Amino acid sequence: MTSRWMDEVAAHRDVDVRWHVMSLSVLNEGRDELPERYRRLMDEGWGPVRVIVAAARDHGEGVIKPLYDAMGTRRHPGGRSDTDAIIAESLAEVGLPAQLAAVAGTDEVDDLLRASHGEAIALVGDEVGTPVVAIDGVGYFGPVVTPAPTGQAALDLFDGLVLMTHVPGFYELKRTRSAGPSF
Repeated sequence: MTSRWMDEVAAHRDVDVRWHVMSLSVLNEGRDELPERYRRLMDEGWGPVRVIVAAARDHGEGVIKPLYDAMGTRRHPGGRSDTDAIIAESLAEVGLPAQLAAVAGTDEVDDLLRASHGEAIALVGDEVGTPVVAIDGVGYFGPVVTPAPTGQAALDLFDGLVLMTHVPGFYELKRTRSAGPSF
């Protein structure tokens, strides 16, 4: 949802958006206390982000967002869980080599993945999740929004976040979610 919101902002504002891989699988690595269902999701999450990192390594950062969108659309609003097929179809949709899918089951790019993830964590600390948004070097976990704001609401949210980055002591704003993702 946050990536869709930023697409909307970028369509109307002169912002330089850098899409970057942060992984909940990396964030939760080594945490044994996770509920079994969440642990399974974290274990399954490695493959897709490995493929995205390998694609960026081989074809440039410009492929991150289109590949992320292709995979995410199949997984989330599409409701699919067949990860291998999602990866293969997404690579084809974006015009990337099918061979990149093989990286999903290896640790070939894990150092690059952890480094990318580490850049986000360096901005916000490790007691957060994804997404991380940074403006002029000031990063925050969030915003977590659903559905993704559009039009003036998207711009108002962005302007508010920009203003918050100018308050040196501002750290957190949160409320309990009362609804699941709305695509």
